[in-house]
Amino acid sequence: MMEALGLYARLVLVALYTLPLMPVQRLALRFGWPDERIIPRLWHRMTLWVLGIRVRKFGKPALNGPLMMAANHVSWTDIVVLGSISGVHFIAKSDMASWPILGTFARMQRSVFVERERKRSSSEQAQEIAERLSGGDPMVLFAEGTTGDGNGVLPFKTTLFGAAQLALQKLDDQHVTIQPVALAYTKSHGMNLNRRERAQISWIGDLDLWPHLKTVLKARPLEVEVRFGEPLSFAGAGDRKTVAREAERQVRAMLRQALRGRDTAQH
Repeated sequence: MMEALGLYARLVLVALYTLPLMPVQRLALRFGWPDERIIPRLWHRMTLWVLGIRVRKFGKPALNGPLMMAANHVSWTDIVVLGSISGVHFIAKSDMASWPILGTFARMQRSVFVERERKRSSSEQAQEIAERLSGGDPMVLFAEGTTGDGNGVLPFKTTLFGAAQLALQKLDDQHVTIQPVALAYTKSHGMNLNRRERAQISWIGDLDLWPHLKTVLKARPLEVEVRFGEPLSFAGAGDRKTVAREAERQVRAMLRQALRGRDTAQH
């Protein structure tokens, strides 16, 4: 009973700061205000506080040109974590658009919603992502195409890396940066998570959102490490499969580094 009340109280708190921010964000989008990226970042930071998630950052985003971040994917909380660090835009699953609160704000953050199962749609969506990259919007691609258990990295899907190739056709400098990013869920209540506990924190497959939200709240304070890798230059002669493999290699290495020595921790 008390657990349910605590969950509803936090949802009410999220609603209390979301409702006044939404009309301001609509105006920012309509009139091209600089706040377009500031307000979502503020929202993500406030939501991290409500969820009890602490973020440790290693490195920084390469924001000095057209940028696509290629990250592993553990949970819906990844969006809140990365959104709190920089004014990025997300390439997300199409069903996320209908989620309460987070989906609404994802739309207002001008996320690109993709249907990975439909090849024709993927081509059209790659074109949209290319337009955004060439327009200066830093984009985040969860390159595995699904969520993993947080203990390893699934093979990267290469299709949407083609958006970087399409963006090159629209750019004068013929250069797009692909930056590998690793997200590692490392601690709960100040103690190292082991493999089983990390898998419980992850949001795999068709798990319902609300039970998983309860799991996240039980784990608070929850610590997440975000590691930014070596930026990869994607030029005109670049091959998306080669770039995707190198990005995957870097993310695997950074995740291993973040989790090294933690998997045997018991509590």
